[in-house]
Amino acid sequence: MKAAVVYGPGQTPQYADFPNPTPSAGEELITVHASALSHFTKGRASGSHYSSDGVFPAVVGADGVGTTSDGRRVYFVLPEAPNGAMAERTVVRSRQCIELPPDIDDITAAAIANPGMSAWAALVERAHLQPGETVLINGATGTAGRLAVQLAKYLGASKVIATARDANALEDLRALGADVLIPFDLEPVNPQGRRQYEAALKEQFALGINVVIDYLWGVSAETIIVAIAKAIDDATPVRFVHVGGLSGGEIQLPGAALRSSAIVLMGSGNKSVPMPRLLAAIQSVFDAFIPAQLQINPKVVPLSQVKAAWDDIGKPRIVFVP
Repeated sequence: MKAAVVYGPGQTPQYADFPNPTPSAGEELITVHASALSHFTKGRASGSHYSSDGVFPAVVGADGVGTTSDGRRVYFVLPEAPNGAMAERTVVRSRQCIELPPDIDDITAAAIANPGMSAWAALVERAHLQPGETVLINGATGTAGRLAVQLAKYLGASKVIATARDANALEDLRALGADVLIPFDLEPVNPQGRRQYEAALKEQFALGINVVIDYLWGVSAETIIVAIAKAIDDATPVRFVHVGGLSGGEIQLPGAALRSSAIVLMGSGNKSVPMPRLLAAIQSVFDAFIPAQLQINPKVVPLSQVKAAWDDIGKPRIVFVP
């Protein structure tokens, strides 16, 4: 069969022949219809993500949509290495498949599942968002951040604050439910940028903040934590949920910020949330697709072009089709 195959750590996948998979007991043989390109998929393919199997050669692709041998249309996640989702066929444990509702098409389901899951799991499983609370989405212009804005409103947030580097892209989020937009410029060439960002955050936090969903980490996350310590009243808890590290893997965390606030730091993702709950989060996103009027903008690319499109991650969301 044809598949996107990676032959070593850090290499770009090649469109190549790969042996047909054979299901074992408890597995489904799936004819793949669509598989989205995500940071999660790229991290596992390169061997850099903590959940990577480190098996080469292997087919890339952490999740996708397809049809089982008995004709059920399903979303599936984490095929067993060396198999992957970006292939004509794959095998996956039956318990890692979700039957799709009829009102969501294959491309949309493949595109929305992973970022929707990350947003839902962070808001519901980790932050335990309650109706009427205020949520800040740090890094809100990415695919997952945009969905987090929409889902926070759907789940009852009274105010959603969206932050990002791209001021123009931030403006688009007003139509998706963002109430307050805070652009920032934290580049070293702008020495005032961090002070300006902190001031804008403190102005909002003085009005109350309950939950932070962070897709960036790095300097922006540091600034948010410091602003919480300075602006929030004594012993008022703020749940800070770290989801992604697009701005860097490490931060400098001042101990005084923890001692002088009731901030609760936690992560959200594979292993911090059990797999059954992550699958339930994906199911919840599929169920919310129509009532929440969720919007996502996928771009369909033939799998044969995987090498050329591999680094084209971001907006619109790339969905490969065999």
